[in-house]
Amino acid sequence: MSEARAVDLSFSDGARAVELARDAVESYVLHGQREQTGSMIDAFYARTGAYVRLESTAGRGQLRGCAGAHNTDGHLGQAIVDAAIEAASEDSCGSEVEPAELTSIRVSVCIVRNVVLTDDPVTDLELGVHGVVVEGDDESGWMYPTLPLEHGWTVEEYLDRTCRKAGLPPGAWMEDDVEVTLFEGAVFRERDPGGAVEYV
Repeated sequence: MSEARAVDLSFSDGARAVELARDAVESYVLHGQREQTGSMIDAFYARTGAYVRLESTAGRGQLRGCAGAHNTDGHLGQAIVDAAIEAASEDSCGSEVEPAELTSIRVSVCIVRNVVLTDDPVTDLELGVHGVVVEGDDESGWMYPTLPLEHGWTVEEYLDRTCRKAGLPPGAWMEDDVEVTLFEGAVFRERDPGGAVEYV
């Protein structure tokens, strides 16, 4: 097991991260433009990754987009903007977010805090603490650290579902040529679309 980086954000930092992600989504969807981070707060100059999820609150609700990376050479602020734009694009869930959807989309951001490359994910993975990235056969998939607790998954189910998201068969995480990376992440999200932010 190998570890890398440690980044801690305050609640106000997390709220600003969600605000930045929403601004980036709206700028992209409404104007086709990239949101400029401008003068960032100190925490956003950290060199770490971020993930962004866009969830529709309309009807039965559905995932409208998700994107990001646990490893990046850029600043956190740029990583948030990059992930938000990709999540809103058609490259994420097959269809671009439309302007009419913006008022019913809830934005969440996961700020990568620690990264662990593991040879024994069942032992090293702690549910509710670690997000998972599975990479193999030139494919990759990832999941938020909050998802297994929300859905009642076991460690093995969590790993299997991440494999399926990567286009790999269940159990592929046990293969020698498949790489499993765990990341600790602080998750902040809007309680309601465009509303107050909570730490999950």
